[in-house]
Amino acid sequence: MSKPVVTIGECLIDLIAPKGSDLLDSPSLAIREGGAPANVAVGLARLGVPVQMRTVLGDDPFGQRLYSRLEREGIDVSRVRFAEHEPTTIALAWADADGDGHFRIHRHADRLLSAQDVEIDDIEAVVFGSVSLCAQPSADTVVTAVQNAAARDIPLVFDVNIRPGMIPMDDLRMLVTVGLAASTVVKLSLDDAAHLWGCTTLAEAADALDRFDPPVVVITDGSRGAMLRIGDTRIVQDVFPVDAVEPTGAGDAFTSAFVSRMIARGWQGADGDDLRFAMASGALATTLPGAMDGLPTRAQVLEFLDAHTP
Repeated sequence: MSKPVVTIGECLIDLIAPKGSDLLDSPSLAIREGGAPANVAVGLARLGVPVQMRTVLGDDPFGQRLYSRLEREGIDVSRVRFAEHEPTTIALAWADADGDGHFRIHRHADRLLSAQDVEIDDIEAVVFGSVSLCAQPSADTVVTAVQNAAARDIPLVFDVNIRPGMIPMDDLRMLVTVGLAASTVVKLSLDDAAHLWGCTTLAEAADALDRFDPPVVVITDGSRGAMLRIGDTRIVQDVFPVDAVEPTGAGDAFTSAFVSRMIARGWQGADGDDLRFAMASGALATTLPGAMDGLPTRAQVLEFLDAHTP
């Protein structure tokens, strides 16, 4: 059996206000499974990649719901731990009167990651994000796991996902630097780069990452496309036209698809075809509501690309 990719970090419940209402007036909230590392794990599993989730859930109905969802998706949950005295982490999502989206995480069990939870063994790669760096003890735990993996030449994928207001930006910037300097692949959005360094274009974001010199960088910009940076080479890809229902899982679909391509390459380089594959996966993810439900299979991505290749 192939070695698994390990995703480390938050697995949570999204509570989402219906379109056209916010938390002040919504009579109900949709309940959906989420958390970027969990979404990436589901995306990898659907693409046929063996994957193991490392997270901490509350010993409550939400925690059981998340555990069952991961298990149904074919993810190895043998290292998922339940915390007896801490509830499952939740996130609130809503749009304001201007239509701007808002997201607020109430962190509970997921921040309790310990060294035992993230012991590095015989694995393909580690995928981690920045939310775990925003509370203790998970921050120190993830930094140690990253350093241990790097020392063993295990590929690291840093899926930067800045949530302003969780901790002071200067503190987060310092912690993010550890991941940027150690990682094989760095994936972030232009919004992430704007929060970290004030970048306003994909080119500026790519320039800002030069000092950390990760081998592979991908920068997404929502409906405006994405850039792949390999050394001095920069490749830009427009988005694929789809009837989008909800953009929630697009970034995580992109990440899982790109990681699957890097595995196939033996973590050596990347090209425009890899970027197109990831962009196609991200586009497909927007066609269904929820962060996980729209994550495509490999066959669906290939069929989509065939239909969108001149």
